[in-house]
Amino acid sequence: MCNDYRLHVDVASIVEDFADLKIKIRFAEGRPNIEARDDIKITDVGPIIRTVEGVRGEGDMVQRRWSWPGPNKRPVYNFRSERREFSSNRCLIVADGFYEFTDPKDPKKKRKDKWLFTKKDEPIFCIAGVWRKTNDVGEAFTMLTMEPGPDIAPYHDRQIVILERDVWADWLDPSVPAKSLVKPLAPGTLLVEQVG
Repeated sequence: MCNDYRLHVDVASIVEDFADLKIKIRFAEGRPNIEARDDIKITDVGPIIRTVEGVRGEGDMVQRRWSWPGPNKRPVYNFRSERREFSSNRCLIVADGFYEFTDPKDPKKKRKDKWLFTKKDEPIFCIAGVWRKTNDVGEAFTMLTMEPGPDIAPYHDRQIVILERDVWADWLDPSVPAKSLVKPLAPGTLLVEQVG
């Protein structure tokens, strides 16, 4: 499952992409300094855009930890979406790529093969997420998962929920049922390349 993603895009570009969709980005905690990173891993801090309660068409960008400690203290970095309705604490996790890992094709290779997935013809995409406040780490987010779509099935038996651009505002609106937004992408939407 996704335990590593990428973001090379700066805040101004993210704000511009959201403005094209008529979504205004707020900065309740100040404009974050987002550096380009090839790897954002579990327990790292990354930018998310959260619901602004009672306001449609706006989101609040903050930086938060990816994963909170579960009951067994293992990090909860992926969360099944099936049979759940997320009526609060939704967020969009901004990325421009994510990775999956498979057993190496070369039997002499010790590390797993690393595959980069990007969205065709889009500089960024958003992963459906939820956030919560914990006593251990404060506020943290996790990525929602689902059955794999056609582009991911050859690499993994689950996938993160990647939302189409036209439903980003709907995800930030908790009155829109989450189940209506969690769908596989059409075949060929994701580009994949081996990077390790």
